[in-house]
Amino acid sequence: MAQIVGGFVVPHNPVMYFNPKGASQEQSDKVYGAYAKLAERIAELEADTAIIIGCDHYILFGTECLPPYVISTGEIEGPVDQLPGIKRAQIPSHAEMGEHIAKVGHSEGFDWTVGRMLSVDHSIGIPHHLLIKPNTGIKTVAVMLACGVDPYLPMKRSWDLGEHIAKAVAAFPGDERVVVIGSGGISHHVGDERMGEVNPTFDNKVLDIVARGDKDAMLAMTDEEILRDGGNGAMEIRTYACAMAATGAVGGIVVDYEPIEGWVTGMGFAELKGAA
Repeated sequence: MAQIVGGFVVPHNPVMYFNPKGASQEQSDKVYGAYAKLAERIAELEADTAIIIGCDHYILFGTECLPPYVISTGEIEGPVDQLPGIKRAQIPSHAEMGEHIAKVGHSEGFDWTVGRMLSVDHSIGIPHHLLIKPNTGIKTVAVMLACGVDPYLPMKRSWDLGEHIAKAVAAFPGDERVVVIGSGGISHHVGDERMGEVNPTFDNKVLDIVARGDKDAMLAMTDEEILRDGGNGAMEIRTYACAMAATGAVGGIVVDYEPIEGWVTGMGFAELKGAA
């Protein structure tokens, strides 16, 4: 059977591409070094499948349709908001895995929206480019949660979704080795008067919760607290909750953290311990 062999949480900050000089050389080296370290770790885990959990930024789904959660069940391409150095292209897809997870979900009360030809944005494109693309042969399942704009997917539902993904992967009729990546956060403000503010206190609180695998603490974080202390961009930590749950929430290791005002984001990286 397939198994989840590891997990990670990482940022997906497009500003690092649009404004590379917004960070010092030391900060930039630390961030790209953290991505490289996690890419090497994925290779060590001998992963052949990645489930990347990102979010909608009002780029993919506008006012006409705002699904609570989406999974790829066919081709994937992107990022639609292509960046300097990351052009829009096909992303190798594990359509069968995505279709299986959606099918299991529909039988157990998780009403997945499915993307049979799914375009993704930088929330999937950046972690794919920096973590997965350096490792040839890895196929991707893209998941997007409603955590970029309201109505936000409840944190509890994000957690439940992660547990469901783990159960569905374990029931997949193959021997895939799967890594789960929660993509987003941490503190940042998007398009408001506080844009550029970074809150290391909030960021370290979140990373500590991740490192402890503390389900209760993660679920106790209210939207009001997140918006106040981390900004609207920090609502993306729902992807962390989903990834934590998918890996069994047994803890993790903070790999690096750098608050970069010039990149308008607290950049945090952690490896999640697997339950197996």
